[in-house]
Amino acid sequence: MKIFSNLSVLSIMILIIAGCAGKGSGKKAPGNDTITVPDTGYSGIKQYMSGNRIIKEITFRNGVREGLMKTFYPGGQVYQTFWYENGLREDSGRYYYTEGQLFRTTPYKHDTIDGIQKQYYRTGKLKARIGYSKGLRTPYLEEFTSDGKLVKGYPEIIVTVNDGYKSKGLYSISLAVSDKSTKVKFYRGEFTDNRFDTSFVKPVNSVQGIARIDLRKTGIPGNNYVGVIGAVVTPFGNRNLIYKRIDLPYNDLK
Repeated sequence: MKIFSNLSVLSIMILIIAGCAGKGSGKKAPGNDTITVPDTGYSGIKQYMSGNRIIKEITFRNGVREGLMKTFYPGGQVYQTFWYENGLREDSGRYYYTEGQLFRTTPYKHDTIDGIQKQYYRTGKLKARIGYSKGLRTPYLEEFTSDGKLVKGYPEIIVTVNDGYKSKGLYSISLAVSDKSTKVKFYRGEFTDNRFDTSFVKPVNSVQGIARIDLRKTGIPGNNYVGVIGAVVTPFGNRNLIYKRIDLPYNDLK
């Protein structure tokens, strides 16, 4: 009986010591409804200066960009604005003329350009629509004159062939654009899911707007055509992406 009593006293003392050790530890028992969320960073608007002028304003929440970001011209006018959600650009980036009119809107999805970019004249009239998909250009382009007329008659790719297949095993293709513009770059390949992805096309060397592709006889069956993309700079300063499929009379050229 005495042994049992001593064991009981010992058990009570252990419980008391354990309880005291737990005080002030800051740890919550499992199932406790109180959850403390630590402050992970600055919340508010930060201004970035260059000398005595503001060059940028960024809105933060717990150290992450969240909300409106602005950049400014040297004169203090708003240059561009972006909307951030959880550190990523969303919605539309907006660019402004120094006088304050909207110059361009660029759509963003998860920090990547995706959708139709729009450009505007100082008068507020639409100047251009340019297609983007997952950060890459698409062939979609519409441009408008200052009086609102849709621009038409874009140049095409002109192909000239020198067939030396039988004599030299060489088939040469010369490329140019119909308006003889020198502001053009040519690429051999195709659009990828309607996107201009330079990692899947091969640049073609050009001089003064004229490029050349030399295909050689291999004796190994292959494609019976060559795809060519021309990136032509328009008078508005945009890239017009045009495609040309060139059929080949031989199927073993590479």
